[in-house]
Amino acid sequence: MTDYTPLYQALLEANADAWVQILPQQIDSALDLTKHGTLAQWQDLIRALPQLHTTHRLANTDAIQIGDANDLSAIDRQLLEQQLKSLHPWRKGPYQLYGITIDTEWRSDWKWERLINHISPLNHRLVLDVGCGNGYHGWRMLGAGAKMVLGIDPMLLNVMQFQAVKKLYGPAPIYVLPLGIEAVPYGLKAFDTVFSMGVLYHRRSPIDHLLELRDCLRPGGELVLETLVIDGGLGEVLLPEDRYAKMRNVWFLPSCPTLISWLKRCGFKNIRLVDVTKTSIEEQRSTPWMQFHSLQDFLDADNLELTCEGYPAPKRAIIIATS
Repeated sequence: MTDYTPLYQALLEANADAWVQILPQQIDSALDLTKHGTLAQWQDLIRALPQLHTTHRLANTDAIQIGDANDLSAIDRQLLEQQLKSLHPWRKGPYQLYGITIDTEWRSDWKWERLINHISPLNHRLVLDVGCGNGYHGWRMLGAGAKMVLGIDPMLLNVMQFQAVKKLYGPAPIYVLPLGIEAVPYGLKAFDTVFSMGVLYHRRSPIDHLLELRDCLRPGGELVLETLVIDGGLGEVLLPEDRYAKMRNVWFLPSCPTLISWLKRCGFKNIRLVDVTKTSIEEQRSTPWMQFHSLQDFLDADNLELTCEGYPAPKRAIIIATS
């Protein structure tokens, strides 16, 4: 069982007492075995992972590196690989675990490289990563000097993947909780930096999401926002009629000027657009660790500038702002 005492202490020090009072119950409810048929199997798998010891741990390289191939016998490494593949699909990474390369669907390190030189230094910061997936970027935040990183993501498989990696890594001030941002109490204002990457377009009300993010930040704290955008001027927004790139839960894709206007309306300051990049089929693709369809299958076979539904192909912007 994960010891959350250091997390609770960090939140108390940030005057987030209101969350600490309800957080244990929130975690217990989210991990209720009766609510998810595969959760017990995943937890058994993580308990069965070897308790390894290594001094080789790097969270500031492209792949999160733990251990070395020479730390395990070939048989033990093959068993570990089978255990990790049982948590398929792996979408965010890459990871390098005891000589095992987890080649994830996303080259998440590319996104990190696009933003790291633009954000405020993370040294000694309390960081919240909303919609964090399996925690890959959280490890990069820790490697960049964060005091503590808290990721939240309601997808239990993502949480289980994180727990598997952390068991191999050992004790570290990083956590991923099986929660959505709705679990964060109103008026918390506790975090120095809040990341929301790949979340905004999944929200039915993007304005409410921006207000929720601002509410998590201490005064003067920094928001790092990454989301799908379209080309266009102020006021232009794409609302797909049904699916976008075969995704059902895509709602609002704004132009960059529109997104900036939303942030201004929500009270953010010092708003900076630092990157706009079209997502390539090299950055998001199927691999042996994510064998389902990926971006290439979601685009028009005759025109990669369009999705299979005829919308503009995915393009992502990174915006930084302060509360």
